[in-house]
Amino acid sequence: MSHQPGRHFLQIPGPTNVPLPILAATARPVIDHRSAEFGQLGREVLAGIKTIFKTENPVLIYAASGTGGWESALVNTLQAGDRVLMYETGHFAALWERMARKLSLKPEFIRGDWRSGVDVAAIEAHLAEDRQHGIKAVCIVHNETATGTLSDVQGVRAALDRTGHPALLMVDTISSLGSTDYRHDAWGVDVTVGGSQKGLMLPPGLAFNAVSDKALAASRQATLPRAYWDWEDMLAANRTGYFPQTPAINLLYGLKVAIETLHAEGLDAVFARHARAAAATRAAVRHWGFETQCAVPAQASPTVTTVRMPEGHSADAFRALVLERFNMALGSGLGPLADRVFRIGHIGDFNDLTIAGALAGVEMGLAAAGIPHRAGGAAVAQAILGGKVEAFREAAE
Repeated sequence: MSHQPGRHFLQIPGPTNVPLPILAATARPVIDHRSAEFGQLGREVLAGIKTIFKTENPVLIYAASGTGGWESALVNTLQAGDRVLMYETGHFAALWERMARKLSLKPEFIRGDWRSGVDVAAIEAHLAEDRQHGIKAVCIVHNETATGTLSDVQGVRAALDRTGHPALLMVDTISSLGSTDYRHDAWGVDVTVGGSQKGLMLPPGLAFNAVSDKALAASRQATLPRAYWDWEDMLAANRTGYFPQTPAINLLYGLKVAIETLHAEGLDAVFARHARAAAATRAAVRHWGFETQCAVPAQASPTVTTVRMPEGHSADAFRALVLERFNMALGSGLGPLADRVFRIGHIGDFNDLTIAGALAGVEMGLAAAGIPHRAGGAAVAQAILGGKVEAFREAAE
């Protein structure tokens, strides 16, 4: 390949850019994972990660992808044949449902339109009909990365409470954790699944389970096979800062710095930065004359905008042109959205200038590809990013 000068714009919704201090931390020499030095590191990250999930309860850390976090959540709390209520917000909700079937569970999948978040009323109606409480868990994706939609976790918790249903509430926050407000304890979530490679600004390789007391009690009755994923083994070792298997030592070094970085900026400031970038991106898309895949503005994701291509134009060909000409990677369409949409990630380590540059690159790509659009979308975004209050308000409406 020929050399492309300048920085590479990684504008996919994960894996995200890794800041240099975090990258440097992951490059530290490997140490003995049974040593006193490692025990100190383990205690620090196990305590620190709780502040990101906003929980006082344990957060388990596995060397795995977020998919491993899904599996751990299910096998530690359920039994073969258990009914699990799930909602189809998009590609990743569908993958979690497929996993549940493979694990001998019986998911009841409420079909969605791939253009909106969880329908809380539909969840509540389904729970109300389950008078014998056969449903053992409700599983939702907080931020659906494929479609760019954000779901109402508090609303689902309220639906469980209004119906008096005892099912566990499990939430996938893989593409929202550390990027938008999330409160494991206050929102009454039983298992929260996270991953390292998005808002936490780490390379891929760590999966998280934040667990409630109710989830821990369920784990003592669960009968699905588990060995590597066993919470009991992990929690026993974690009490002194260690792990039952060889941990991802260098990623834990990076995690320590990532937690410190998020708190140095301030979580509320982090969330505001993501909201501002999302508003600017959506404003640019509207100005260009395109639709976002998320059809409900109030449910638009703070971390990714999924853009519907005009009929007759290939999203994948457009993405390839942008990568070749401008050294910028945009996210592909997934599942039935393949080649029909492209995704602009605004998540993790970025600033306003990053987003302005990325949107300028998209607009230059639209012009180079000959895709009909209204020029000036990047300028509209710049007005929002530059602090023009009226522009920001209009974008948020």
